[in-house]
Amino acid sequence: MERYKEIERTIIKTYRKEIWARFVKAIKDYKMVNEGDKIGVCMSGGKDSFLMAKCFQELKRHSDVNFDVEFIVMDPGYSEKNREMIINNAKLLNIPITIFETDIFGRVVNIEDSPCYLCARMRRGYLYNKAQELGCNKIALGHHFDDVIETVLMGMFYGAQFQTMMPKLHSTNHPGMELIRPMYFIREEDIITWKNNNDLTFLQCACKFTEDYTKNKKEDDSKRLKMKKLIKELKKDYDNIDVNIFQSTQNVNLDTIISYKQKDKITHFLDDYEN
Repeated sequence: MERYKEIERTIIKTYRKEIWARFVKAIKDYKMVNEGDKIGVCMSGGKDSFLMAKCFQELKRHSDVNFDVEFIVMDPGYSEKNREMIINNAKLLNIPITIFETDIFGRVVNIEDSPCYLCARMRRGYLYNKAQELGCNKIALGHHFDDVIETVLMGMFYGAQFQTMMPKLHSTNHPGMELIRPMYFIREEDIITWKNNNDLTFLQCACKFTEDYTKNKKEDDSKRLKMKKLIKELKKDYDNIDVNIFQSTQNVNLDTIISYKQKDKITHFLDDYEN
């Protein structure tokens, strides 16, 4: 049996509960894939997006819903070594990728104020444009369960707001386009286990800022890494803490909220307090 087929089998056999079932659950629960969709599966070269691509291949084989996919890789200025790793992994895993180039790394390298935010916004814009060019009506990103709960805590601790990473969104700047996150229920530890047990190596992070942090031993500067460490520490005392953070985004009691914003309208509890 060819190696990519062995790896595919682990997704629906060995890790059926941890990966495949949760992938399908997110697709169904949030109605992410519909008849006639063409989905641009966006691949950064990391473990999450490569696993997402393999799950989409399996879904296309087994689903009753007729849809199509394009596997899109944007090169924002990768080194030749990193680009080659992505290409080789795509060949190994039998994923027919479409690569296109941008100069995002070069454009944000000298920006000091929120370069990661700007980079992420620019990357998403380029991905939407390429997906539309290829006839897609949706793009899929590889954010997983841990990304969701870390985002909740980061918003509270650093942004003074309660918000979450939504499972799907309509694009505001690209009419007719939608963003979906089908890895929403999959835990990062299970992705790592799948990767390691299949002896796979993917890009960690090819960002020039991350490389500089590593060289200067400033890994602790990452807010997301701090959230990972905090959640890990809290789970020592209460193992279900991550699940509760996730569930809290679906159990908001507006009667106990001081104020909330919806579509730019702010509602305060005093507005209707006397009634």
